Amino acid sequence: MTPIPRQDGTPVVALRAAALSYGDREVWSGLDLDVRPGEFLAVLGPNGAGKTSFVRALLGRQPLSGGTLAVLGGPAREAARHIGYVPQQAALSAQAMLRARDLVRFGIDGHRFGPRLRTGGIRRRVDEILESVGASAYADVPLGMLSGGERQRVRIGQALATDPRLLLCDEPLLSLDLNHQRAVIELIDARRRLPRLYGTQVDVVRVRGRVVVAGAPDETAGPPHHPEQAHETDGVRA
Repeated sequence: MTPIPRQDGTPVVALRAAALSYGDREVWSGLDLDVRPGEFLAVLGPNGAGKTSFVRALLGRQPLSGGTLAVLGGPAREAARHIGYVPQQAALSAQAMLRARDLVRFGIDGHRFGPRLRTGGIRRRVDEILESVGASAYADVPLGMLSGGERQRVRIGQALATDPRLLLCDEPLLSLDLNHQRAVIELIDARRRLPRLYGTQVDVVRVRGRVVVAGAPDETAGPPHHPEQAHETDGVRA
């Protein structure tokens, strides 16, 4: 079983002298990096700089050619089930007729073999996720009828469906206008601030166009790690 890091600053991603090559072509090398719980890291660079290769390495899909990589305290491949992944936007093809709620549910039980479970609990979980990413209004709309920004909200919801410890987004702002770019960044940043950072259950609601994250300590769980608190950044509370 992959070790799960404590919320004490232990890195969720750690690279030392990491290098990645394709044949004789070295994409990057000498990479030393720690990413700790709650941090928001952006990787910038031109096409061909190795951004997607970096994400693939973190997912355990691309082996390093040198150095070491630990994700959630162990090998990247073993950590995959604890990672939420938002891939680059691509042609919908077979997904075009899936409803938004179907894609989110696939993030919850799509890895299971056999018939999918039909429980009220899963449906409520799907509804909660759609609400948290502001996609409730088009929960039953086919993906092919949604705008690029709306589809990206749903994809983020799918990635968050299993409450991942690490969220990886590969060019999440590609082909989005400025308003949708800001909305997607706020969604990702809101996730960075959510439950495990504060040691308490939270509720996510929309109030007059704002995403509001509210919570109170669980009285049965002993002393809380932090007092009840709220922060606001660009219309996002956490």
